[in-house]
Parts: sequence; structure tokens; C-alpha cells
Amino acid sequence: MTTETRNTSTDYHADRALRRAARAQYRAERRAARYAGGGAFVGGVALIAFGVIIMLQNMGIVQLHNWWALFILLPALGSYATAYGAYRTNGGHLNAMVRGSIFSGLVFTAIAAAFLFELNLSLLLPAVLILAGVGMLINTVLPD
Repeated sequence: MTTETRNTSTDYHADRALRRAARAQYRAERRAARYAGGGAFVGGVALIAFGVIIMLQNMGIVQLHNWWALFILLPALGSYATAYGAYRTNGGHLNAMVRGSIFSGLVFTAIAAAFLFELNLSLLLPAVLILAGVGMLINTVLPD
């Protein structure tokens, strides 16, 4: 084997290793981006949940008079997905972004539940304000 052949072979293997490393990094970045937002997962869960609720209502098992309030749950699901993505991105730490997303999801869930189950709104408004205030205080007190 000549020196030129040996250098070409070494260059080929070095280039091949670099291409593999670049491809692996690209895949890892795509995977992280896909799991960070959770948009498709949230959309799929929302469609399944809405379909089940509509089917139960058509069968007479569940009677929802304010079925339109289900659409208020969409921002709640988006908030929960954002919280989950931020939690995974930060290595499993509950930072301010995760806590804020969870609290906003809870607020939207409480509002939707009040309309869906015809709860007394005069009790819900103070509860939502208290929940928002607790969320703000927790984010102020706890470190990132």
C-alpha cells in the first residue's frame, strides 16, 4: 500500500466519521425540537377527548349544555404542553417557565370546568384570582 493510498483511506474514514457525527447531532436536534413543544401530541389528545365527549353526549350518557366551553380547554392543553416541553428541556427542573405554564393551564381548566358543569361563577372568579396570585408568588419566591 502506498502512502498516497493510505492518506486517501484515512481522509475517507475521517470524513465519514464527521458526516456520521453531524447526522447524529442533526437527529438529536430534530428529536429535541419535536418533543419540546408537544404540539402534535396535544392536538391528538384534544381531538380524541372532544370526539369521546361528543360521542358520549350523542349516546345520552353525558349532557353538556355548554359544550362550546370545551374550546376553552385548548389553551389549557397548550399551556400543559409548554410546561412539559420546558420541563424536559431544563433537565427535569421546575423553573419559572414550567410553573407559569402549569398555573395558566390550571386557570383555563377552571374556567372551562365552570362553564361545562355550570358552576357558580361568583365563586370561580375569586378562586382564579387567588390561583393566579399564588402562581406569581411562587415564581417570585422559588429559584429557577
